[in-house]
Amino acid sequence: MRKREKDKFRAMLLQLRKDITREIQQDVQEGREGEAGDGRDTYDIASDERDREISLLLSDRERRKLQQIDDALHRLESEDFGMCEECGGEIAAGRLETMPFTRLCVTCQSEFEQAQRTVQNEGNSAPVPRYPSADSEDEGS
Repeated sequence: MRKREKDKFRAMLLQLRKDITREIQQDVQEGREGEAGDGRDTYDIASDERDREISLLLSDRERRKLQQIDDALHRLESEDFGMCEECGGEIAAGRLETMPFTRLCVTCQSEFEQAQRTVQNEGNSAPVPRYPSADSEDEGS
């Protein structure tokens, strides 16, 4: 990979990292501001607690993404960036533009996702449809 391309992906990854870090800091700040219990009833407290749970889940997802970004930055330095960790082939430039922290090419990612669905379906007694049937939820609404 050329130096210009590496610099472009490094800048993209650093910007993503900065944006995610800012989001996490804002979530933490909002959590601190919402701790005052004055004038709130049980429903308000329950609603706030649920919002906090959702924020924590999102924060975990963001932390994982930060780790993936850091890993990608290390791969940039070690010349492994842009190479599929599964097959060793080159990851398409368009995929890297969209997800600069990806580790797998499109083909290997598809195979990985299919294997995950298979494992999940084996755990269920009945196969889970990929798309809702015509008679399911809110048909008449």
